[in-house]
Parts: sequence; C-alpha cells; structure tokens
Amino acid sequence: MHVPKYLKYSKDHEWANYDEEEGVVIVGITDYAQAKIGDITFVELPEEGDDTERGTSFAEIEHHKGVEEVYSPVSGKVFEVNEALAESPELINQDPYEEGWLVKIEPGDLSELDEMMDAEEYEEYLSELQEED
Repeated sequence: MHVPKYLKYSKDHEWANYDEEEGVVIVGITDYAQAKIGDITFVELPEEGDDTERGTSFAEIEHHKGVEEVYSPVSGKVFEVNEALAESPELINQDPYEEGWLVKIEPGDLSELDEMMDAEEYEEYLSELQEED
C-alpha cells in the first residue's frame, strides 16, 4: 500500500494536502480505499462554491459493489473539483494521489488538518485494520 509521507490521513481513508501556493487543501481517497472499493464507475462531486463541513459527506464514489461516501477533512468552500473524473473515474484507481484527486477546498480553519494522522500513524492504523480482517 502506497502512503505518501507528505499527506495527512483520516480514519475514513481520505487524504489531504495543503497547497500553500493556491491556499487550498487538496482532498482524495487513499490507495488503501481505492483498492478496497475496486473498480470505480462513477464519482459524484460537489459544485464549486459549495460549503463543506469537516466530518460530513461531500462526495459519493460508485463501484460495482455499491456506493461509498467521502468525508471532508476540513470545513470550508469548494474551490475546484476534478473535472477529469466525470469522464474517467478510474483515475482514482490508477493514481489516487495525483491525477485522481477529488476536490480543492479553501479551508476555514487550517488547524483542522492537525487532527488528521500523519503517514506513520496512518500506516499503523492500516496494520491494525489488517489484523482485524
């Protein structure tokens, strides 16, 4: 399982990366999540300008087995959505950390990112999950 060191992670398997240049938090799902889900067939994203609230669902990912909710790691306003996913939702399976990002959010409070796990903590969390399986 690929876990980039520079990202923050949630227990719901979202990742977040603060882009200082743009002043936005880029959000996607982890490699672990996309592997568990399997082939992604459709992604329903919010509209640009929509408000997000930390811990609430802002997107849905459809796959052959059902639908998964995606939860916002930060509160704020949706700045940009990944339009490429409308035509190619499989980008999430192929490259969840780069081409398969979901949204960019203008954060209301950057300190919310401090409540997320770093890569080492997330890897430990994944180990615990695998022991339970």
